[in-house]
Amino acid sequence: MRPIESLTPTEACRLHGLLFDLDDTLLDAAELREDAYSALYRLREAGLLLVAVTGRPAGWGSVLVRQWPVAAMVCENGAVAVLRGAGSADVVDSVDAETRRERRERLRSFARELEAVFSELRPTEDVDFRVTDYTFDIGERTRVDRKVVDAAALRARRAGFRTTVSTVHLHLTLDGDDKASGTIRTLRLLRDVDPTVARWRYGYVGDSENDAPCFAAFHTTVAPANFRGRLTVPPRFVTHEPRGAGFAEAAAVISARRSLA
Repeated sequence: MRPIESLTPTEACRLHGLLFDLDDTLLDAAELREDAYSALYRLREAGLLLVAVTGRPAGWGSVLVRQWPVAAMVCENGAVAVLRGAGSADVVDSVDAETRRERRERLRSFARELEAVFSELRPTEDVDFRVTDYTFDIGERTRVDRKVVDAAALRARRAGFRTTVSTVHLHLTLDGDDKASGTIRTLRLLRDVDPTVARWRYGYVGDSENDAPCFAAFHTTVAPANFRGRLTVPPRFVTHEPRGAGFAEAAAVISARRSLA
């Protein structure tokens, strides 16, 4: 990974938008700092379309998309999106209501089985605001040993569920999307962006394992200094500061480089 200041004006000016994770990227322990929040407005003023891409629930997205200068929130690791309207928010789910209900029942039933086997696992505080997945708290309010997380994830996969691990949550789902596929679909809805064009015209900022699909899908990728992942395709740039301060640092460099060209 190269330091963020090595980003060239040419590459910064090629961007039409910036996509970004929330936990430990924009947020510090679920807290939005002033410098990170201000950075969103500076990026929008620099002409960039902003889309948050998170494992957080659609319920969060429906609120935040109304409050932040973003065009959309891709939630639940890509399975559902919330698009900003004129004072409203439209939730986009590609699965019909009956299928969604059946999947929710299967998820909750299996989650109870998993909790019976792994006593360390507890549902997240936001689990009831979710549409497509079920989540356990492994690093937000409580710390769960990684060996337990891995064993629980393996048991879930053997039972036919997909799993995703972030810095704070273990996700179980029956949906096939990841952050990259959900984001590409959302960009198509927002601006009819071709997937190949999206790779070069949209940058991504993230810090965790569940950001790996986006690090692989997009060319201009950035991680804050707290990034510790061992990924096949790591981010190309890294900031000096961690979390929200790192996001603000990346935003300042991108905006400055765009003003030079």
